[in-house]
Amino acid sequence: QVQLVESGGGLGQPGGSLRLSCAASGSIFSINVMAWYRQAPGKQRELVAVVNSGGSTNYAASVKGRFTISRDNAKNTVYLRMNSLKFEDTAVYYCYVKRDFGLGGDDYWGQGTQVTVSS
Repeated sequence: QVQLVESGGGLGQPGGSLRLSCAASGSIFSINVMAWYRQAPGKQRELVAVVNSGGSTNYAASVKGRFTISRDNAKNTVYLRMNSLKFEDTAVYYCYVKRDFGLGGDDYWGQGTQVTVSS
């Protein structure tokens, strides 16, 4: 089992910045993918950014150039730096990790942290 604890959500202003953190604990071996998803009211959950164990990253088109995902393997933590916030970034943000065991694996979700962009 892997436990994920998110922090850093809250209220941000348009054009401002926020940083989310997600610390993994428990059976953290074999964690490959770490990612952030978000879900706005009335919308489906969508991938925001992902980083694999090799450090390769990928972003949703809507956040590319504004958000940066990073991971600290020593701390088993993934971060999401959100710059140039927009109203449409308002959502619940979820941390996600995937473990790979060769032919199989499993995945885990954080509890979610609210990000609200408002003036």
